Amino acid sequence: MTLPLSSSPLTFPFTELPMTGVPSTVAQGVLWCRHALPFALDHINTWLLEDEDEWVIVDTGVADPVSQKGWENILKNELNNSKVSKIVITHYHPDHIGNAHWLQRRTGSSVWMTPSEFLTAHAVFDRSATHSTQSVGSLFQLHGLPESDVDRVAEKGDHYKELIGTLPVSFNRITSDDRLSIGGSSWRPIPGSGHSPDHLSLFCEEKKVLISGDMLLPKISTNVAVWPHSPEGNPLKEFLTSITLFEGLPRDTLVLPSHGLPFIGIHKRVQELKAHHEERLDKILSVCEQPKNAFQILPTLFDRTLDAYQTFFAMGEAVAHLNFLWWEGKLERLVSTKGKQIVSFVKK
Repeated sequence: MTLPLSSSPLTFPFTELPMTGVPSTVAQGVLWCRHALPFALDHINTWLLEDEDEWVIVDTGVADPVSQKGWENILKNELNNSKVSKIVITHYHPDHIGNAHWLQRRTGSSVWMTPSEFLTAHAVFDRSATHSTQSVGSLFQLHGLPESDVDRVAEKGDHYKELIGTLPVSFNRITSDDRLSIGGSSWRPIPGSGHSPDHLSLFCEEKKVLISGDMLLPKISTNVAVWPHSPEGNPLKEFLTSITLFEGLPRDTLVLPSHGLPFIGIHKRVQELKAHHEERLDKILSVCEQPKNAFQILPTLFDRTLDAYQTFFAMGEAVAHLNFLWWEGKLERLVSTKGKQIVSFVKK
């Protein structure tokens, strides 16, 4: 019997975690690898897809000795030095692209990703004007972060280079119109934005498997933030629109997320994420009877003390939620003209 969507829980068919460097099978021709991360979100899942007598790698972990030692074991012992036909990157964040160049050199394979993600990776890596620590600090200060905290918070997010080392200098383009033929199965790219410019998820109808990257996680909502290159953007709207695409996939799809356990319950999870953000938006409206800036609504969105690293992501998320309500016509955007400019929002 099919349960109503509202009462259909997530199920987790695999509860035993793979050891570093030793992948485990989650579907025919699909292997799960797990790599440690040096921050609060302490792991990332990457995937191996069997491609006849070759393999496709999806995402790579950060470029540190622990992760690379794990990859060496996977390539040498688990895959018996089989050829890697592709290295597919879901998006530009360091835990996903970090080892792409290292694996490219190690295997002789090519890197495949969307153009926006490739170019954004290089913009962040090169600290371009649109992605520099200074521009992030200016954005946060505009949205109320105290001047005494600006440098400390902005610099906490500036760890891209140290987690990557070197980026690939070339790539093969993937678009939503493409189909990747891997091991006799067709994998369809599903585009997503809000978390990153042009995130790539992959769905195999034959296997009923979705590699969701960071767009669909089982326990947490991915970071959705405004950044300096688009200060009046609406990434939360983009994110909520993007995850709606997953509602067209079969209910019994096995979802392979970048963080957390593989799960079944794709429609339920999309519903939960939409409800989560709706609740946060309602909370913001309830405190904006008087003008509030992003820094002032942090306690409304986060019921814990935030350190500098957490504040870096929280500020971007707060602005994203305020911008969403502004674009929806529920908040008015105010810009102070006295002294330092501060952007605040008030309920209409």
